[in-house]
Amino acid sequence: MNIPLTSHPRVVIIGGGFAGLSLAKKLARQELQVVLLDRHNYHTFQPLLYQVSTGGLEPDSIAYPIRKVLKDFPNFFFRLANVETIEPEAKTILTDIGSLKYDHLVIATGSKTNFFGNASIKANSMVMKTIPQSLNLRSLILQNFEQALLKSDLNERNALMNFVIVGAGPTGVELAGALAEIKKGILPKDYPDLDIRQMQINLVQASDRVLPAMSEVSSRKAEIFLERLGVDVWKDVRVTNYDGETVTTETDLCFKTATLIWTAGVEGATIKGVDSKELLVKGNRIRVDRFNQVEGLENIYAIGDIAWMEEEKFPHGHPMMAQPAIQQGKHLGENLIRLTNGKKMKPFSYHDKGSMATVGRNKAVVDLPRFRFQGVFAWFVWMFVHLFFLIGFRNRVVVFINWVYNYIRFDREARLIIRPYKKKEVAEAAEVKNV
Repeated sequence: MNIPLTSHPRVVIIGGGFAGLSLAKKLARQELQVVLLDRHNYHTFQPLLYQVSTGGLEPDSIAYPIRKVLKDFPNFFFRLANVETIEPEAKTILTDIGSLKYDHLVIATGSKTNFFGNASIKANSMVMKTIPQSLNLRSLILQNFEQALLKSDLNERNALMNFVIVGAGPTGVELAGALAEIKKGILPKDYPDLDIRQMQINLVQASDRVLPAMSEVSSRKAEIFLERLGVDVWKDVRVTNYDGETVTTETDLCFKTATLIWTAGVEGATIKGVDSKELLVKGNRIRVDRFNQVEGLENIYAIGDIAWMEEEKFPHGHPMMAQPAIQQGKHLGENLIRLTNGKKMKPFSYHDKGSMATVGRNKAVVDLPRFRFQGVFAWFVWMFVHLFFLIGFRNRVVVFINWVYNYIRFDREARLIIRPYKKKEVAEAAEVKNV
């Protein structure tokens, strides 16, 4: 990898997400050599991926070069790599560009989509965890309407305009709201020769309410917002299969659709070498102690979505969101500095700053530790918080200008098919890979 030898302890961080970047920034000016590895050369602001999928933002608005984040820090190195194996006994990692020794290893690989073992849904559904996946979904949504124009069969046309979103967490709710806004204000203008009233947006949830991680008040209000926008909300319905044309459930309910979007769950993105049953818990997450150290492994830590840490207030681990990842990254950085200075590490405690979700124009729900509110004010709070946590001044300005323009003009300029998405070829490739 051409990483220079040094007398300073080497900290290797796998993953440039919220957790990995927070840790790297904390360590970058210390007497340490910091090496950050990621399969992409940019950090993605995942909470706004759904806006890329629905044409509200261009991908470069929510992505930021990792090298630019830490370009002024000494003893920092970034390598574009895919980590394949960790060898704890040799204190070595193996990647597709070579091997590397470490003194301290931090796993911040985040999460990936969890299909709960359903190969058919995995092969035929759309997901939205990365920028390329969001661009694929954007292309497919627009391609569906282009194809619908060509269909004389009413059932085929309606299937192309029927969207089924599985999972009513923040991602599913926000995506459903964005699609409903497009149906209301944009698609009738773009496709005047289509009866856009026939477009359906179905949000399917296995539990008894949307946004189950938020308060019941916010959950009820979000469902009211969705229904007012024309979204059909189906609760206590578990999807069992999707063959590319028909969505089946545990009930008699089924949907004819060309597009199923899966947002029903995530699991830890583990790496070979630290993926044994002894180390993993529910959700494919790595068990760590209160210092984020992987239990049973020396000098190996895990932070963010991949880490399962039990606290009294969080007996089932911390929520897989940005805030726990950011806080764990900063805290582990402080602990590693203490460790190199011969001091004892301090246990981590998560400070819950609340959660929020937007449902559409002037509609959002916010749960803070002491306050809960919904509606227009919550929408402005949601916008401010997301702008604040975006990396880079340019990104904040571009996103703000886009939001203001979209609000005034009720438009989404980025509804472009830059690269056509071919669903069948992707599904066939996935089936071959599974075999």
